[in-house]
Amino acid sequence: MGTTQLDSVPEPKYWHLRTVLSEALDSEFSVGEILPNERDLAARFGVARATLRQALEQLELEGRLQRRRGVGTTVAPPRMGVAVGAEQHTWPGTAGDAWQPVDCATAVPPTAVAQALETGADEPVHIVRRSRVTHGQPVAAELLYIPASSVPDLSGIDAPSGAARARAVVRELQRLDLEGQDGAVELGSARADDAKELDRLPGAPVLVVTTRFFAEGRTAAVSVATYRADTCRLTFGDSGGVEIHHDQERRAS
Repeated sequence: MGTTQLDSVPEPKYWHLRTVLSEALDSEFSVGEILPNERDLAARFGVARATLRQALEQLELEGRLQRRRGVGTTVAPPRMGVAVGAEQHTWPGTAGDAWQPVDCATAVPPTAVAQALETGADEPVHIVRRSRVTHGQPVAAELLYIPASSVPDLSGIDAPSGAARARAVVRELQRLDLEGQDGAVELGSARADDAKELDRLPGAPVLVVTTRFFAEGRTAAVSVATYRADTCRLTFGDSGGVEIHHDQERRAS
């Protein structure tokens, strides 16, 4: 990354610096690598530290950089990829599923989930917690709500909790014939528990992807997946489907 004087550049200095830094991230730095400190970078490019901070903040918004507590500014991993509204429907946990089981508990779900599952307001369901990690960093957390009627044969499973229990519940769910699924995406703010799991501050922007799975003429399960907003990018195709891509070459306008 060579020294570049920006005094004669007509566009805002921070924006030009953002472009130069972005190119350097692609060619000179690896995922997770810590950037030089602000003083060194500002001196290298002949800009004020305030200008440098603007450029770094812009790159963080674009998901190119991450500011990690106790570490510093690091190169972010490629953006996650997950298809919403895909033509090929599959159960959670099937081949190619990147989610990792964490735990399973039995509890009363949120009211909106209970309504989708058509369970009683106080009826407990199985809640499978799963996570998605890339380059060693958590990028998404999921709660998979499964009513007892969808997995009636759990009595013979020995694992009372933990990842083994989560895997067992998901395997039982896959015994049903999947008839279809639908999904919705909305912007949200990270709750305290999500923020802790995703290594973000409470209130940080997130994408919430809700998916309903249908079997036997009813909603057999509901997935609520929370993605770090800085790890995802949405594109809308002619088919009406929504995809979250990891391709950094194609940027949202």
